[in-house]
Amino acid sequence: MVVSSLKLQDLIEEIRGAKTQAQEREVIQKECAHIRASFRDGDPLHRHRQLAKLLYVHMLGYPAHFGQMECLKLIASPRFTDKRVGYLGAMLLLDERQDAHLLITNSIKNDLSQGIQAVQGLALCTLSTVGSAEMCRDLATEVEKLLLQPGSYVRKKAVLTAVHMIRKVPELSNIFLPPCAQLLHERHHGILLGTITLITELCERSPAALKHFRKVVPQLVQILQTLVTTGYSVEHSISGVSDPFLQVQILRLLRILGRNHEESSEIMNDLLAQVATNTDTSRNAGNAVLFETVLTIMDIRSAAGLRVLAVNILGRFLLNNDKNIRYVALTSLLRMVQSDHSAVQRHRPTVVECLREPDASLSRRALELSLALVNSSNVRAMTQELQSFLESCLPDLRADCASGILLAAERFAPTKRWHIDTILRVLTTAGTHVRDDAVANLTQLIGGAQELHAYSVRRLYSALAEDISQQPLVQVAAWCIGEYGDLLLEGGCEETEPLQVEEEKVLALLEKVLQSHMSLPATRGYALTALMKLSTRLRGDNNRIRQVVSIYGSCLDVELQQRAVEYNTLFRKYDHMRAAILEKMPLVERGGTQDEEAKESKEAQLSEAALVPTEPQASKLLDLLDLLDGTFGATQPPPALEPSPGGTLVHLLDLPCASPAPASIPNLRVFEREGLQLNLSFVRPPGTPALLLITVTAVNTSGADVTHFVCQAAVPKSFHLQLQAPSGDTVPAQGGLPVTQLLRILNPNKAPLRLKLRLTYNHFGQSVQEIFEVNNLPVEMWQ
Repeated sequence: MVVSSLKLQDLIEEIRGAKTQAQEREVIQKECAHIRASFRDGDPLHRHRQLAKLLYVHMLGYPAHFGQMECLKLIASPRFTDKRVGYLGAMLLLDERQDAHLLITNSIKNDLSQGIQAVQGLALCTLSTVGSAEMCRDLATEVEKLLLQPGSYVRKKAVLTAVHMIRKVPELSNIFLPPCAQLLHERHHGILLGTITLITELCERSPAALKHFRKVVPQLVQILQTLVTTGYSVEHSISGVSDPFLQVQILRLLRILGRNHEESSEIMNDLLAQVATNTDTSRNAGNAVLFETVLTIMDIRSAAGLRVLAVNILGRFLLNNDKNIRYVALTSLLRMVQSDHSAVQRHRPTVVECLREPDASLSRRALELSLALVNSSNVRAMTQELQSFLESCLPDLRADCASGILLAAERFAPTKRWHIDTILRVLTTAGTHVRDDAVANLTQLIGGAQELHAYSVRRLYSALAEDISQQPLVQVAAWCIGEYGDLLLEGGCEETEPLQVEEEKVLALLEKVLQSHMSLPATRGYALTALMKLSTRLRGDNNRIRQVVSIYGSCLDVELQQRAVEYNTLFRKYDHMRAAILEKMPLVERGGTQDEEAKESKEAQLSEAALVPTEPQASKLLDLLDLLDGTFGATQPPPALEPSPGGTLVHLLDLPCASPAPASIPNLRVFEREGLQLNLSFVRPPGTPALLLITVTAVNTSGADVTHFVCQAAVPKSFHLQLQAPSGDTVPAQGGLPVTQLLRILNPNKAPLRLKLRLTYNHFGQSVQEIFEVNNLPVEMWQ
């Protein structure tokens, strides 16, 4: 017995009535079999009904690809009921990845030429949904004709189809330039909104279109002024705001037209001020218009007073109860803080209040903006607020907050003592979250402040006695106690509370650090060295120090064991030299320019190259397999053969026999965006001409840190590429310490190098990914 096919309504009821997924699949499989049989029989009267049921099955997620050709047949049918379902099926079942969609091009062309508006609307909807680049090129002329048809229904759909065509094929922009000027005079809301969107797409993709449409800026200003003052159409007003969608779209277009153009910006200034002052902010629609107004003001060459007004609007947004509006305001102020620092600075108290937001995304944006607002005049107050936030913030924000405070203190510290106190408080609060260079920076700062040695060692000793879990704090304290332990025992510091410290307590504290399971190997190394230095600074017996050092001579950690063995040797064989060897560290000058350092480094490399003879092939192989843990721009040369004492001067003066110095390769800047710069420097080691060392240096001159920075590289298969670990994943703001990464490229065939880079990072609260090929590489890299 043959079961008849179900109607669409009956099919929907039966599927909804299925109690299990298996029952649903069974119903759908049976009905799909009936649909296939009907398609094979070629029943033209019921084809559209069968396809409608198949589309419902497709919407439920089941395969319906076998209905694609039936869509083409229904589209070619002269009946409107068939065309309607056929075009709907084409939009759902076809896409650019399938060649079948090209078969409907001729049918769409014929339907666009008909005078039936309903059929033309179906064809335009399908074209704007599944139209590929080939279809857009073939049908652009027909769509351009429909833009000026008398019926508003067809013109609105034609404008939207033109937007799709421009996005697919930007070179078609010349076809749609003339109709757009006429469509701007339309009173129909849908046509005008679509026309503004079309002009926006044209200006973004064509410089010629941008220049062409700058002539209509006065007309756009007039349309927007009419919207603000008298309203455009009552039915499109939302919460008392006249047509906010059209206002937002016009503001976006004005932003594009006024960018880097003085004359157009001057025409817009008065209107933007009127929109900014007259828009109601009690409703979300008004806030949307105001936000677009602010973006337009900041992007064009607007007057200074207008920019201050835009910043004040964002300041009012910070007081809004809606979290999304506050987030948008913080993000926008962060982008504007460089160009309008003083205007943003007025809203600093409100920004600081946002640090206490329970929402993590809001507090992160508030933290980034607060760090960008720190300057020499408010560094004390802002640092105090940020330190209070550091004590209670989420663990995910502690690293960014601690790094930001340290950078701000380094740039704007009013006194060295305040600088030291600030770093100590950060290390005490969130020592495990600070950057790797915090220890080196603080030791350098303390070493350079001779008048604060006694104060610093006492502060650090007290902090260490209270807590030994913060490893960076323990490392700095151990270093300082080792260097200035004699000042700790003297007790003559007037700037701190009286503190009586005994030698035994100092030694016991360092032994506690050595024995603690929380201490890292590097921290134990600091403590062991501090004990060794105290052997020359304490007046008591050194037997206890010698016993501790001898114990670590058999430590499992190789680095710690080596230190202990060397220190034991000092005690046993060179005790008469121990006091001279363990003297205080000399002051490190922090004023040398990078150019002088680079010059000295280059001269040192050239002198080493002159002394090193040509190494054998085995040494070359070892150099290729070396993992390069040195600094950027230079390779670790193999050890030179020790010359005889009498022949040193001869070797130095025997210039003709020395290896020729490698030709210098010019540096290359390959990337620059929003203050982030990427530079490449090149070195070819003289002993291995097939090896190329490329140092990637990332510098950030913007007002916000670049975080989660990752640089990846790719070369052709004939090359061998090895990427070394970068120096960090955060590029500090305002030209801070750059991030460097070394690339080792082996080019045995000396072929021209092709290099492709991929950068991923977070900047100004946005995730950015850039993929590009490096062009104009110097030929000295492979010749």
